[in-house]
Amino acid sequence: MAKKSLPMTPAVRYLKEKGIDFKPHTFKYEEKGGTRQSAQELGVDEHNVIKTLVFETDSGTPIIILMHGDIEVSEKELARQLTVKSINPVNEKKAMKLTGYQFGGTSPFGTKQKIETYAEETIFALDKIYINCGKRGFLAEMMPSDIEKAIDVKKVNVGIKK
Repeated sequence: MAKKSLPMTPAVRYLKEKGIDFKPHTFKYEEKGGTRQSAQELGVDEHNVIKTLVFETDSGTPIIILMHGDIEVSEKELARQLTVKSINPVNEKKAMKLTGYQFGGTSPFGTKQKIETYAEETIFALDKIYINCGKRGFLAEMMPSDIEKAIDVKKVNVGIKK
C-alpha cells in the first residue's frame, strides 16, 4: 500500500505520535460483515481480529472493551470484575459521540474522549493482531503489546465463545 493512500484518521495520527509501528490493511467494508468478513478479506484468523466495543456502566460511565472477533463479551462477568451492577452496550449515536468514530470503524486509539479501556487478556498471547484504525474497512496489523504502549489498558477475562 502506498503511503499516500493511508487514511489519515485520528487513530493513525495517535499511533504515529506514540511511535507505534503498524502495517495498514484496507479492504472492502461490508455492512454488518463484522470481524468474520474482515478476517476473510485479509485472509487471517478471525480470532486475531480485535473488535473495539463501547459499553457503559449502570452509572453511565463509558468503557471500551477489546475482544477477539470470534468471542463475545460476558456483560455479567465484566460487570462483576468492574464491581458495578451492570454493563450495557451503547447505541451507535452515543458510541460515535464518545469516540468520534463511526460504527464499524471504532478504534481504541485517538478517541474523542478519554475512555477507560479493558482488553481480554488472551489477546496479549497472540503473535499479531488486526485492530480497527478509525475507518470502516481499515485495520492495523500490530503486535498485541503495542496496545499497552499506546493506551492505558486493563486486562480482564470476560470472553465467552459464540
